[in-house]
Amino acid sequence: MSTAEILSLIRCAEREAAELMLHARSILAETKTGKRDVVTEYDRRVQELLMRRLKEALPEAAFFCEENMQRDELAAETLFIIDPIDGTMNFVHGFHHSCISVAYMSRGTVLAGAVYNPYLDEMFTAERGGGAFLNGKAIHVTDTPLADSLICCGTSPYSPERADQSFDLMKKAFLAGLDLRREGAAALDLCTVAAGRAGAYFELQVSLWDFAAGVLIAEEAGAVCSTLDGSPLPYDGSRPTILAGSRQVVSALLRVFGE
Repeated sequence: MSTAEILSLIRCAEREAAELMLHARSILAETKTGKRDVVTEYDRRVQELLMRRLKEALPEAAFFCEENMQRDELAAETLFIIDPIDGTMNFVHGFHHSCISVAYMSRGTVLAGAVYNPYLDEMFTAERGGGAFLNGKAIHVTDTPLADSLICCGTSPYSPERADQSFDLMKKAFLAGLDLRREGAAALDLCTVAAGRAGAYFELQVSLWDFAAGVLIAEEAGAVCSTLDGSPLPYDGSRPTILAGSRQVVSALLRVFGE
């Protein structure tokens, strides 16, 4: 199966799974590692549906997913990295800013990805070397300088010990940029950058399922993506810092953060 066919498969599976989110009722949250780290039956049901549809088409597929401890070998030839509902806390509280994120990775390289926001019917997609798209139309990062840019950020809510550092960086970004946006879904923040709606996104801790698809989409839209010290993002299952944005905004933020 070609990469384009796999991406089409991902898109179809995401749209089907999104119906579970859109028709969710009486959403109950269970805590995982703490009160800010929650899961719902819909996270599990979305993940199970996605895995079933992908496995039907590609029986050899391996998976690295947020829920149910489904963590296969990352060096697999056909691997899907799944965040069934990125922005679960938003989902629980009826704050309609959540998405389904699926990346296709082969032997350590992400080749395709799709991030779907069912509330706005926005499907962000990318195939390595083929550009980034929103509902089939090409998207590109903004060329706006930092001083005139919105900056997306995350608070690394599962690691409250990082709060002082997070908010220190937010203050620096706020003073140097136009304004901040903190909306609670890393995959969508990366797509916001890809679509040119914000100049950059940063956070002190993200998981592979949070960024695998979104980073490919952002990079294919012209973004620079790295850790906050400028190193390449690791695809080893660790939880790195992240900074993504247009080249000039990322360069400016690295200077500001270093002051």
